[in-house]
Amino acid sequence: MQFKAAFVTAAIASLAAASPAPRDTCSTGPVQCCNQYSTTSDPTIASLAGMLGIALPAINAVVGLACSPLSVVGIGGGACATQAVCCQNNAAGGLISIGCLPIQL
Repeated sequence: MQFKAAFVTAAIASLAAASPAPRDTCSTGPVQCCNQYSTTSDPTIASLAGMLGIALPAINAVVGLACSPLSVVGIGGGACATQAVCCQNNAAGGLISIGCLPIQL
């Protein structure tokens, strides 16, 4: 009987530990919604980053422009008119977000 109770407790605990992370967060912070996307090789991006004093990586990384955290689902709909992304570096208050990866909501 005690073995059965211990097994059920362990099974329930493993289910709780295996639940996925909330979709409104990334390992780098909140999910972002950017108005526009490009790469660091885009001359417009390079010029804007230079004016803001932001150093861009040497590799051709995806950059989001005018990004803001995606609202929590249920409050404001949690919708993004463009592609929702997780970005490594949200420089200049989200004006330029560097190292973005698209995600599915």
